[in-house]
Amino acid sequence: MGSVPEITAAPRPGRVPPDTGAVRADAAGPADGPGAVEPAALTALTAMQLMRRLDSGPRGLTEAQAEERLARFGENTVPSWRPVSWPRRFLGALRDPFTTVLLCLGLVSAAVASWGTALVIMTLVLVSCALRSGGEHQAGRAMAALRELVATTATVQRRAGADARPGLRELPVDQLVVGDVVRLGPGDLVPADVRLLRATGLTVHQAALTGESAPVPKQALDAPPGAAPDASEPPHLCFQGSSVATGSGTGLVVATGADTRFAAAYRGRARRRGETAFDRSVNGIAWTLIRFMLLTPPLVLMANAALRGRGLETLPFAVAVAVGLTPEMLPVIVTTSLARGAGLLARTSGVIVKRLPALHDLGAIDVLCLDKTGTLTQDRPVVVRSAGPDGAPDPEVLHWAAVNAFWTIELAELPVPDALDEAVLAAANEQDTDPLEYEGIAALPFDPVVRMSTAVVRRPGRHGTHTLVVKGAVEDVLARCGRLRSGGHETALDEAARERLLRYAAQEADGGVRLLAVARADRRPRLGDHTDADVRGLTFLGFVALGDALAPSAADALRALAEREVAVKVLTGDHPGTTARACRDLGLAPGEVLTAGRLAGLDGPALAEAVAGATVVARCTAQDKARIVTALRAAGHTTGFLGDGVNDLPALHAADVGICPRGAVPVAREGADVVLADKDLTAIERAITTGRNASGSIAAYLRITLSSNLGNVIAMLAAGLLLPFLPMLPAQVLVQNLCFDAAQLSLAHDRPARGAARRPAVLRPRVFLRFITAFGLINAAADLATFGVLAFVAHTTPGTDSPTMFHAGWFTENLLTQGLVMLLLRTGRRTAEERGLGPVPLAVTGLAVVGLLLPVSPVAPLLAMSAPPPLYYLLLSVVLTLYGAALACARARYARRESGEGVPGGAPERSAEHALVGGQDR
Repeated sequence: MGSVPEITAAPRPGRVPPDTGAVRADAAGPADGPGAVEPAALTALTAMQLMRRLDSGPRGLTEAQAEERLARFGENTVPSWRPVSWPRRFLGALRDPFTTVLLCLGLVSAAVASWGTALVIMTLVLVSCALRSGGEHQAGRAMAALRELVATTATVQRRAGADARPGLRELPVDQLVVGDVVRLGPGDLVPADVRLLRATGLTVHQAALTGESAPVPKQALDAPPGAAPDASEPPHLCFQGSSVATGSGTGLVVATGADTRFAAAYRGRARRRGETAFDRSVNGIAWTLIRFMLLTPPLVLMANAALRGRGLETLPFAVAVAVGLTPEMLPVIVTTSLARGAGLLARTSGVIVKRLPALHDLGAIDVLCLDKTGTLTQDRPVVVRSAGPDGAPDPEVLHWAAVNAFWTIELAELPVPDALDEAVLAAANEQDTDPLEYEGIAALPFDPVVRMSTAVVRRPGRHGTHTLVVKGAVEDVLARCGRLRSGGHETALDEAARERLLRYAAQEADGGVRLLAVARADRRPRLGDHTDADVRGLTFLGFVALGDALAPSAADALRALAEREVAVKVLTGDHPGTTARACRDLGLAPGEVLTAGRLAGLDGPALAEAVAGATVVARCTAQDKARIVTALRAAGHTTGFLGDGVNDLPALHAADVGICPRGAVPVAREGADVVLADKDLTAIERAITTGRNASGSIAAYLRITLSSNLGNVIAMLAAGLLLPFLPMLPAQVLVQNLCFDAAQLSLAHDRPARGAARRPAVLRPRVFLRFITAFGLINAAADLATFGVLAFVAHTTPGTDSPTMFHAGWFTENLLTQGLVMLLLRTGRRTAEERGLGPVPLAVTGLAVVGLLLPVSPVAPLLAMSAPPPLYYLLLSVVLTLYGAALACARARYARRESGEGVPGGAPERSAEHALVGGQDR
């Protein structure tokens, strides 16, 4: 049998926007030409009036008419996104604020003939743009492999000429035109928007359009009296993107291509997304630092001119100072970390990240919105129990329901068994019910009008009697019953008992259980066919209760998401009770279950506040989902939305991260940021973890480089004003930055610390500024102490008071202190926890080797450096020891202050990381 409607008078869920149901209004130019149909005409006109308007008929179009319309109006294809060319991807990467500033500094360096600085800066710009555009290109190629047509072919009724007989042809769907007559059968994908002319037991799956999990009955109707012109789900219309579940039908094509409801999702503002979490966090940090960078060169020039009488000859030094403050490797680190995480997800989990910053946004998610069907449940029913009229368990009811299901499938020759029948047979098989004990005589399959199915069987030993076994919607079956069987006895079914049974069914439906009523009656054998008129005077046996089959991994995934502080919001078009029951069965407390109708008058902060305390919002339309997601984002949450249908597209674009499975409709796949191999919450949990690890690497880089750079710049400015010579030459600054930048690439490959993915990873600008100010001052203090050491060594050791020794000594100290910062402020595991040296310890080792050996190498004179005496290295080791101790103490204190309590052992590392990337600035 087919799908049984719920016991409720509530409106059908999953409404589609009325404006997306338009057919081609200008299909023929003049109003009296074929195809000139306004949306209201689909329900206001009768079938014959509509065919005359389209210059078509029940026999279909002629080949000449079809060819003329195809040439005039174009193919029946869904619009798709144009691929982005390599040059556009490359230039688009320049929109990153740091990349833009680096480009400007490179041009300034070239203008003042500082060619070495200009060359290095331009190389960083090119590498960053190439990495980012390359990662997005690979994601685009992966998505191109996933694209597929909605349907490949369609059965069309056409004529060779005006007087020829119509014939059926199998044509590619892109050849369909308005006015064609198409045939629909079980399993067919609806190739265009069609008005039904004939239908027999037709039900369609239209979850891709409306979010409804159950098949929807469709009928061929003329314009019903009082039909609303803007009705979003007329029963006599089928839309592209839906598929036939049962039955068959013939339909008139009323919209193709860009005018279908399926394609309407491409239009309007749904494509545009506002600023994402990645944009807010990285850009906030970037522009704060850019302001300091732009102020630094003028301050250096003015201070040197006022105190030392130096002019434009200090401009290269001023530019070098600005570059020294710049986290110039940020675009490279960001792109490398995100591309590495995206590649890992693609290889291990089949998750495709189409937009690299979306991986950071995944890690920042603190609210995940999703539908119930196919995510929490498997989109198939299972039998919960069978009960008699009194509600007590009764296996005999399931026995007779299985007899009905088996012989209906066998005798009605249904091409695709109904999911409810399969669930009943599976449950009956567990209690050893054998429908073959009976002899099948006839069957009346499920009819969406009468909402029941009937099987006629002969019971063993009763050759003179046929038994009608009926199951279906409770209201319809009870209307055909006159008696009631309970406790082995039959009694008359009076109105009081009938009302009691209907109330029981309504209560069960509110609790999320779908009920099938089962009844039977004995009849004398008859010669003719059985009809619906024979289904009368039945004896009511009881109910079969069905629920949704839960997704096997959903419960574990929900627990993992809760541990990662991700709140799950179920936005669905389904019945509130059904959704709440599925949540309870999975261990997700539904709380107060809201419906979209109750939220209709709310918007903005009021809507976000109402949804914040709820887990389930039922009866949602496409606009409701998008409105809720938008309100949550405006309230400061980083949102993800998982959807797979056309009706989900507005919400996919409203969220910070739009997520869809590979099996989603093409328009949803192309509009999403992340594509999953399967609609599985476990994959999302892994993607969130990977995103948080990538964000941790970015946070570690920012924390390390900004605190170190700030300390160096403070010390450089102080030394530039106190010393009679430049504290460091532009070439030395350049080499130092190159060494440090090369070492920092290891941060993108660092192993994540334990617990690094336990909280949403949002980079918080104000917290970063506090952190780098504190640690930058510690670094500046170490530099100033080094200046004191150098002055002492120059005073006590003859022949070491030259600027070249000062340059070499500070160069060595800078690289060693930067190595200490990398080791102590990184987020990855400590060396003792690793199997062998990880990438960061190896990079720090290389940095230390360069810092110690370069000043004593043959290259040193080329960089205007000379080797310091042994006394300097002895005193420097004392400075570095004190510096390392100060860093460790400051980090522990910072972690305790941010977490609000003392954290023993290794916990400060995790707490400090959470303090930096663990939430948003409110």
